[in-house]
Amino acid sequence: LHLDKILLQCVLQSRTLSGADAINALRPFYFAVHPDFFGQHPKEREVNENSLKRLNGYLENLQKPGFRSFKPTQLTFYVREREPNSSNVQESFSASGFRAVSFTLHTRDLLSTVLDILNSCSLSTEHVQNLNVNSQPHKEAKSAVNRPIKWDKTYYSFTGFKDPEEELEQAQRVETTLLSWLDDNEASAVKKLKKSLPLRKELERLKIELSHELQLSDIRWQRSWGIAHRCSQLHSLGRLVQQRPEILENVKGRTVVFTDRSGMSAAGHIMLGTMDVHHHWTKIFERLPNYYKLQKRLLLLEDRISQLLGGIQVIYIEELQPLLTLEEYFETLNSFYNKLRDSRLPFHPRSLRGLQMILESDRYAPSLHEFGHFMIPTICDPAALQWFIFSKAQEARENLKRKEEMMITEKELINTSTERFSLDRLYKEPSVSSAQMIDCCKRLLEESLPYLQGMHLCISHFYSVLQDGDLCIPWNWK
Repeated sequence: LHLDKILLQCVLQSRTLSGADAINALRPFYFAVHPDFFGQHPKEREVNENSLKRLNGYLENLQKPGFRSFKPTQLTFYVREREPNSSNVQESFSASGFRAVSFTLHTRDLLSTVLDILNSCSLSTEHVQNLNVNSQPHKEAKSAVNRPIKWDKTYYSFTGFKDPEEELEQAQRVETTLLSWLDDNEASAVKKLKKSLPLRKELERLKIELSHELQLSDIRWQRSWGIAHRCSQLHSLGRLVQQRPEILENVKGRTVVFTDRSGMSAAGHIMLGTMDVHHHWTKIFERLPNYYKLQKRLLLLEDRISQLLGGIQVIYIEELQPLLTLEEYFETLNSFYNKLRDSRLPFHPRSLRGLQMILESDRYAPSLHEFGHFMIPTICDPAALQWFIFSKAQEARENLKRKEEMMITEKELINTSTERFSLDRLYKEPSVSSAQMIDCCKRLLEESLPYLQGMHLCISHFYSVLQDGDLCIPWNWK
């Protein structure tokens, strides 16, 4: 038995990639799904960013010495591909045209995992053959269970080793539930949360001090960076305030957003790129008077578009639209305005007052959002636009009224749930809609969940414990 076990390990090892080889093999996958390529699509970028975090954790666990037990991990990625491919995995197309691919990882070695990922996303696996590994056809390498040597059940009874086939079948039969997941992860979350508490207090102190000193309206972050990362960014801003206090005189009443690039956003917020040095930040603060002039021109342009479209209000919604700079948004508005002005559409003045619209550069047909605002492509045909707005005006007003009621209900349920479970904080990711949040909170309130006392709970699309102890649960938890 001991000799057979050694032979089995040799067979499995001959089909295993190193960590570096796995990263090289997955390069086509990372290129297809990397969040940096989804700048104009905030929802898809956030889903891919969260899924990559979970995938990297899965790959790290596979490389740990003595790793045996595992939990099947379901992932969803938006792939940069516009044509649907035949596949055995669940897939659909988002409104922006990307292919959404969902699959479950339950493999025990890097090679099988890499092949599973590439095949699930309909990516080529030929380059894997060039790595220093004796690769088997994917049908054989699908998982370590389908290995050449198949042991009799008595082997596992005699040795005490776990039967991988039985373990896999059991893991697939048992669906993750909220109570079972909290039971398994509460201790880890509490430990991380306690460790992060001093940093959380430091973050709050720095935020209050800088907001007061600069008379800012707010300080925000575009991405879900960790507490330590956020403290570091505020310390950097604090040092700039000490070194160049004169350049910060024009920020009064403004919101500062730490994001991927520096400038002023379409919403009028000061963006500080986290990868930029103080020199770049200094130039942004020096340019603020010019940005404010451009913002006034932008508001005037929105007003002119509104007049041409019967009084409908042009708005910019940060949660639903890509993070555009002020210059990019001005160019978009200006192009749309010139097209409307030349078409001379016969809208009656103020006939559409109270309605709202947002402009989108990656759409080809107008649509009506569940919250009541029109989503209008910048290249939309004016005649088609006129007909669509007239035909959907009444439905848009009803949706806007429903939105107000929904926002009130959502806020009340968040407050009730926070108090009921003694949560320190309850919040949601931007990709979770109000309707989903309301459904989630209503079902939570029907449960008894002592695990949540004092915790930070984030409503998301997946289960996870964040690095600072926040608990993430899917809105449609079982």
